[in-house]
Amino acid sequence: MEAWALGLAGSPWVLLVMYLFATVDGFFPPIPSESLVIALAALSVAPGDRPALLPVILVAAAGAFTGDQIAYTIGGRVDVRRLRIFRGPRSQAALDWAQRALTERGASFIIAGRYIPVGRVAVNMTAGALHFSRRTFVGLDAVASITWACYGAAIGVGAGRVLQGHPIVAMLAGVVGGMVIGLLVDTALGWWVRGPRRPATRSGPLR
Repeated sequence: MEAWALGLAGSPWVLLVMYLFATVDGFFPPIPSESLVIALAALSVAPGDRPALLPVILVAAAGAFTGDQIAYTIGGRVDVRRLRIFRGPRSQAALDWAQRALTERGASFIIAGRYIPVGRVAVNMTAGALHFSRRTFVGLDAVASITWACYGAAIGVGAGRVLQGHPIVAMLAGVVGGMVIGLLVDTALGWWVRGPRRPATRSGPLR
């Protein structure tokens, strides 16, 4: 199993898969693109025929940027609250969170929101629904996509260095570590939007 996984990681097709995962994850959060970035980065520091780290970062960033732009476009053209992926109460709360974030915290939240799987989709679609400046969004999203890819790669490389000689264990440890960090960032951003003493209130409807 380990030899099969390592052989697959060394295939040139893995970069295409990385791009597609990161793109789809930009508007469909169940796709685990962070996990793939972390896993490939962890394997990149293992001996043997492994994916080079820089192409992984660049391809992941390009896919993330593409997906975010698609999410923005969808948000500007449809009623995002009626989309199937946002019909549940938690998803509706994420849209409320995104709308409040963009209204109260401005453009900086587009960068921060990229680090939260459901949050980034909600923020980017909400930006489109609110007609946030496309030119500004493109610039901010470019920064967000590059830093997000570097963040995932750093976690993977760190796990790979610590667990040298055990690439599969390093990959799994990096993925779990990335999930934990994501939860912490999600909590911190939620606190930042609401403020320590101000209860969350729902903004006006998106559309």
